[in-house]
Amino acid sequence: MKLTVASSPHIRGNFRTNRIMMDVVLALLPALAVGIWQFGLRALAVTSICIGAAIVTEWLYSVITKNRNTVVDGSAIVTGLLLAMTLPHTVPYWQAALGSVFAIAVVKCLCGGLGQNIFNPALAGRAFLLLIWPVGLTRYTGVDGITAATPLHHMVMPALPEESVLDMFLGNCPGSIGEISALALLIGGGYLLYRKVISIRIPAAYLGAVAVLTLVFHKTDAPVAWMLYSLFSGGVMLGAIFMATDYATSPATPVGQVIYGIGCGVLTVLFRYYGLFPEGVTYAILIMNAFVWFIDRHTAMRRFGTKKGGTGK
Repeated sequence: MKLTVASSPHIRGNFRTNRIMMDVVLALLPALAVGIWQFGLRALAVTSICIGAAIVTEWLYSVITKNRNTVVDGSAIVTGLLLAMTLPHTVPYWQAALGSVFAIAVVKCLCGGLGQNIFNPALAGRAFLLLIWPVGLTRYTGVDGITAATPLHHMVMPALPEESVLDMFLGNCPGSIGEISALALLIGGGYLLYRKVISIRIPAAYLGAVAVLTLVFHKTDAPVAWMLYSLFSGGVMLGAIFMATDYATSPATPVGQVIYGIGCGVLTVLFRYYGLFPEGVTYAILIMNAFVWFIDRHTAMRRFGTKKGGTGK
């Protein structure tokens, strides 16, 4: 009899991986639709290339290593889609494809596959591209070819963005393909909560930490507006709802999820205030990914007869 041992944590449930991945894809469609409406068909092309490169990379890896073909679980589609959502529509196609190849081959497959990766593959792919080609990922242009400053670039000055809070909420602003509409992302997040794919703990802790810190340590004479712009600009909503909640790279314990979300929010604000780039979501979540094992270890329920955070009497 052949036994298959999956990666921990071993939590039984009625949810299948492909069903969860399909729910995530459906939840991302409103934000993707806004991105295509705002930036045109090139946004759709970048998204298609990211997804296609992710699928082909995972399939080739399974063929080369003679492992089970895992493309059917849908995780490669989600990785490619999430990566595309973090990229500007003007990114060169080959860079978009390379980001997906790195995310799947290096961050996911070489770590053992789905559920065994330490870092979020999509964010790691973006971090890889940002490290080597920072200009391509931080320069935004409209469909008319005119370079436009994102709201985050205005906030670095520091100053409030030219766009209204309502424009930011709806998505009438420059930015990456899938991050511009807070409303669309919240709709997707509501769908995931309804389907019980995610819990409210990580998004609420993440967004709450960003809200409190930017309200208290505001940089203009309009603290509430500064807080709202901080929440609606850049990748905070996308990161809090779709990236930080990744099963494999987030804590399994309820208390750990709150701590993790707060940590992501605190690091995001720190990077935005003192970092080299106006955005801080990518590296904030990746850093917290590295501490998930530590958080889970020290927030797990103590078993009778064992010491806290370990085993043995």
